[in-house]
Amino acid sequence: MSESDSTYIHGYSKIEQERLLRQAEFMEYFIYRDVNFSQTNHILEVGSGVGAQTQILLRRFPTLKISCIDLSEKQIQSARTNMKNLSYAQGRYEISRMAADKMTFPDDHFQGAFLCWVLEHVKDPLQVLSEVRRVLRPGAKVYITEVMNFSFFLDPYCPSIWKFWMELNDYQYERGGDPFVGVKLGTLLRDAGYTDVSTQTRVLHADKRDPALREKVILHWQELVTSAIEELLAAGRVTKDLVSSMQREFESILKNPNAIMYDAFMQATARVP
Repeated sequence: MSESDSTYIHGYSKIEQERLLRQAEFMEYFIYRDVNFSQTNHILEVGSGVGAQTQILLRRFPTLKISCIDLSEKQIQSARTNMKNLSYAQGRYEISRMAADKMTFPDDHFQGAFLCWVLEHVKDPLQVLSEVRRVLRPGAKVYITEVMNFSFFLDPYCPSIWKFWMELNDYQYERGGDPFVGVKLGTLLRDAGYTDVSTQTRVLHADKRDPALREKVILHWQELVTSAIEELLAAGRVTKDLVSSMQREFESILKNPNAIMYDAFMQATARVP
C-alpha cells in the first residue's frame, strides 16, 4: 500500500489539516468517554494524520507513549509541526510513515491500539485489524471509532445536502473505502481473531433544547461535508448548481430555530487473546 492507494477523499491542504484539528477538539467529549489507557505504557495509533488525536491522548493520559503511523508524508509533517510546541508531548511520541496492513513492528510489541476515523479509508479493514492484532501483546486492548454515514440527517429535509452527501459516500465506496464500516466493526474484530468484542452506537442528536450545541453540531457537519467539494467537482460527481443549493440549505437550516440534526457513529473495543 502506498499513499496513492489511500481512499482519503478530503485532500491534504492546509485548510483540511486545520479542519481535522477542530474536528478532534469538537468530538473529544463524545469519543473519549470510555477510552482508558491509564494503566497502559505504550500504544500504537494507526492513521494518526495531523496528530489531532495524538495530542488528546497524550494530554488525557500523562504517562502514555504513542507510536504513530500514517501513509501521508504531508500529514506526518503537519503532525510534527502541530506537536513540537506541546510541552506535555515531548519525548512521548514517534511518527513513522508506514502502511497499516504491513507494519514493520515486531510481534507482541504494543500494550494497546487506537484507531479513529481510519478504517473507512482503507481497502481491506480486516487485514489492517489482523496486522494490528499481530503487533499487540496478549491481553492488549484496542479502541476503534468509525463512521456510519447513512445515519446523517437534517430536519427540515435538505435534499441538496443529502444528494451531495450520498454522492460523497458513493464516491468513497467506489474508490475502495467504506463510509458505512462502523456497523461492521463487531464482525471484523471477531474475524480478525479478537476476543471480548463490544460495540456501542454513539449519537449526536441536537435540537431546540440546546440551540448553542445544535449550531456547533451543524457547523461541524457543514465543514466536513463541504471539505469534499473540490474533489467531487473534479471527479464530475456533483455540479456547481448542486453545491450552491447545498450551501443555501446550510445557511437556511442554521437560521431555523426548529432545525434538528442527527448522526450516529460506532465505537468498538476488543482484546487480543
